[in-house]
Formats: sequence, structure tokens, C-alpha cells
Amino acid sequence: MSLKAIFFDIDDTLFSTTDFADRARRGAVDAMRRLGLRLPADHILRELSEVISEFSSNYEHHFDKLLLRLPRRAFDGVNPAILVAAGVHAYHDAKVRQLRPYADVPPVLAKLARTDMVRGIITAGLQQKQADKLLRLGLYEFFTPTAIFISDQIGISKPNPKLYQRACEEVGVQPRETMYVGDNPSQDIDPANNLGMSTIHIRRGRHGAEQGKTKASYELKNFKELLTVLRKDFNVRA
Repeated sequence: MSLKAIFFDIDDTLFSTTDFADRARRGAVDAMRRLGLRLPADHILRELSEVISEFSSNYEHHFDKLLLRLPRRAFDGVNPAILVAAGVHAYHDAKVRQLRPYADVPPVLAKLARTDMVRGIITAGLQQKQADKLLRLGLYEFFTPTAIFISDQIGISKPNPKLYQRACEEVGVQPRETMYVGDNPSQDIDPANNLGMSTIHIRRGRHGAEQGKTKASYELKNFKELLTVLRKDFNVRA
């Protein structure tokens, strides 16, 4: 089968979103406690987790909402704006120090970048946040610049197959000539299967053990196995 394009998800596919978020949130809570938030770290983290669940991960005022839910006596004598700023700064510092791709991702993408295939991204999220991740991860250089598709920019989000269809149309390929690599069966694999794309379910991260309504073309544990599939079944010499 001829393969003209390969698209990737970002979160929990190119890097461990879950691990990074856990570390960054704990760092933010520790910073707030150092400046006067007097509650156990685990208690604050549980409340912060509820805030994120209720208001979504893309909400911009998690720490403000967190303080509203905590007893005012827990930070008497401290301006809450200072605590919020401490949490925000610590979280963003973690992006600089801790945001890293899975170890097997850069070498595989570097090899694919030497092929003639279109190498793209199809991801759900806010355009600034998703673009920022690609740059901070140091992976943008491996992708075709015109093949980056972020749901916020397009007005179509996962799991709507139209998002994948739009990506294929924009780069000038048929779905049957493309492959999609993702971690989430219902958000990544099912809609791509719906269009007839070849699909790779990377079974690691928080969705690694899940199964969607349809079965992926391939289920792999890591990116090194991806090169084997491309070589054996699609004659892609990376």
C-alpha cells in the first residue's frame, strides 16, 4: 500500500502529558505553600484536580478558582494574588525544565523527516497551547510546516472525522494514503478508521489499556515499532 502522509497526535503520543501535568501541578502547589498557603499538599492537589475536571484543562484561572474553594484562614495574611502568581510561575517554569518528548520519539521523527512523506499533526486543543508544545518539545523541525492541524484553528474537534478529512484535503492526499498515530482509541483511532486511514494505537499513557469501537490497524508499545511497520507493510525506508 502506498503511504503519502503520516499524522500524529501530540498529547500522550509524542510526550507524556499526564506525567508532566502531575509534576507541574505539584510544583505549583509547593510554590504556593512556600509563600503561605497553609494546607497539606495532597489536600490542595485533590482540590486542584477537581477544579481542572470541572472547568477543563484549557481554563486560564485554575489557581484563582482553587483559592475560592479553600478556607480563607488557610492563607490569612497573604495576598491571594501572590499565591496565584506563584502557582502560575511555577507551572510555566516546569514547561521550560520538564517538558520533554518520549525518548524514542525524536530519533524516529528525524528518520521520517528524511523521507518524501508528508509528516503532520492532527491535535485537539487551543492553538497557542498546542503550538507551544511542539516548539518546547523540540519536534517542530521534523514536521511539514503546512501539515499542522489544531482543532481550535479549524473549528472542528475530535472525534469528528471531518477534522481528519480536512487535514487530508489540505495536504492533497486521500485518507487511504495516510496513517494516523494516536493514543486515544475513541478520539484518535475510531474517527481515523471511519475515513479509511491506516491507524496506529500507541499503547502507553493514560489511554494505553482502552479499546474503542473499532480496532486500530496496528497496536504498538513504542515508536521504534512504528519504523518496523512502515518498512514491512508500506515499504517506507526511513
